[in-house]
Amino acid sequence: MTKPDGPTVDYPLGPALDFLQRLWQLDHALEALSSRMQKRLGITAQQRLMLRCIGKYPGLAAGQLAVLLHLDPGTVSAALSRLELKGLLERRRDPRDPRRASLGLTAAGRALDRPAQGTAEDAVARLIANVDPQDLAVTKTVVARLTTLLGAQLQD
Repeated sequence: MTKPDGPTVDYPLGPALDFLQRLWQLDHALEALSSRMQKRLGITAQQRLMLRCIGKYPGLAAGQLAVLLHLDPGTVSAALSRLELKGLLERRRDPRDPRRASLGLTAAGRALDRPAQGTAEDAVARLIANVDPQDLAVTKTVVARLTTLLGAQLQD
């Protein structure tokens, strides 16, 4: 760990705080890269993930996308509106039920729907290519368990 004045110093935190510190470090790295992606590509990492999912599953409804990504429907709706304003996505109204809409990419959206260097998924893909599959499976399990525990804390 680096102190604000520069020198590297080891501050033992204990297992729980050390794990949280690493998660926050990851969160900070994701946010910083997302900001860079916004400047470079015009969309954030989360918006790009949504765009990639819509590209993979055209016709998906906003509610289905929220479930797929485990995000609040309001968060998804706001992000989709921004993508629509940028001309990257279009909502197609269901002629049988005008309250329902399916999502699709525009030509500009399809241009962004491919692997690209400097994106969050590029870093993850490179990690996955170079990590033991068992380590990856354990990491997924630990993250899923922590997510469940955090969700349970919200219920208490």
